[in-house]
Amino acid sequence: MDLPKFLLGDNTDFPDAVFVIHTEFPRFVINLSDDEVEWLEEFDEEDQKEIEEETENYIREASEFYDREIARYDEDA
Repeated sequence: MDLPKFLLGDNTDFPDAVFVIHTEFPRFVINLSDDEVEWLEEFDEEDQKEIEEETENYIREASEFYDREIARYDEDA
């Protein structure tokens, strides 16, 4: 099955949260309301350094994806 790079997630237990799920390596879930990231991967020490350097880019990409999706919803409304 082909998955999109990003998915939106919603949960009524977290009414103020906006979740974006990154499905490619490194897999993670970010809550855009507070930029908290939950990594779904285990990293060795070498990977950890690279991930830390790229985290800002991942957050930016997730935010851009969310903004694009919301704009598309608004266009359809």
